[in-house]
Amino acid sequence: MPSAKTFFSSQQVKQIEVAIKSAEESTSGEIRVHIENRCKADAVECATAVFHKLGMHKTALRNGVMLYIAVRDKKFAVIGDQGIHQYVLEGFWDIVRDKMLAHFKQGNFTEGICEGVAMTGAELKKHFPHSASDKNELSNEVTFGKK
Repeated sequence: MPSAKTFFSSQQVKQIEVAIKSAEESTSGEIRVHIENRCKADAVECATAVFHKLGMHKTALRNGVMLYIAVRDKKFAVIGDQGIHQYVLEGFWDIVRDKMLAHFKQGNFTEGICEGVAMTGAELKKHFPHSASDKNELSNEVTFGKK
């Protein structure tokens, strides 16, 4: 199994980053994709730890969302900060996760992540539409863990 940094080609990473940029164009929300090798705990716990490590909880409106993938342990999670979490319907993150999983089962990891990003962006737009004063608070670059 390839490592987190080699699991996706540079072209696939760029495709994910373009999806993030596109999804964020109509919202003040922030989306990050983080990829690492291992997650020894529950995927939500690992995602939450990385969420805080990357400072995603420090956005002005607390409307950051992370798509977290541990490639070697075959775990992933989608989590949102309290600003967006209070608005989404119960089970929304599970719906995003399930759509991504359907792609992953077919070996279409990039497509799964991009669909998850698009779904997240559409939901963020409903509750946090883009305004002229919005600034991109977090990088759109895919981040990689050392685990």
